[in-house]
Amino acid sequence: MEDKRESALALRLRALRQERRWTLKQAAQASGVAASTLSKIENNLLSPTYDNLLKIAAGLELDVAELFMSPAEHMGTGRRSVNHGEEGRPYQTPYYDHLLLCTALSHKRMMPFRTRVKARSFDEFADWSRHRGEEFVYVLEGEIELHTEFYSPARLKAGECFYIDSRMGHRVISRSKKDALVLWVSTSDAMDADAEPPPTLEQAG
Repeated sequence: MEDKRESALALRLRALRQERRWTLKQAAQASGVAASTLSKIENNLLSPTYDNLLKIAAGLELDVAELFMSPAEHMGTGRRSVNHGEEGRPYQTPYYDHLLLCTALSHKRMMPFRTRVKARSFDEFADWSRHRGEEFVYVLEGEIELHTEFYSPARLKAGECFYIDSRMGHRVISRSKKDALVLWVSTSDAMDADAEPPPTLEQAG
């Protein structure tokens, strides 16, 4: 399923770029994602991070869910979206298995996921996750540990939650025997991580 979904994303991204008659260089300028990275995504050689998905979506003036939609699905203009059971669009990274929720609603300000946290160590990540916007995470099952640039790590178990300024570097790992399951809601504003500095400790407080 992962290969199929990633292949669908690769095809969709290439189609969206070609609709705009953009070269990879032009798409890179619009999104802030390197042309070489975009090429690897389009050729199904790289699974993009959520940060890069946000940047690509912003460059295309879409929300993240629309990167996984067919053109026909994108035509809907209703302002309600309902999920039942296991409905949603899977998206996997090395650290998280996301299920994108309520994807029928386009151009929304929040992006909800149900996420299984696979990462087990702070050192598994190549860098901090950082982007414009805010994030809310509610632990459904298991226990997680939140790492941020300006605060000591915080452990949260089922029924507990956190809310952060996403410009501050952050990582989430599982601490329970089984992978933790969380409800993850992120605003869909995207940016080049270098275009605006993260908040200082005083601002974050």
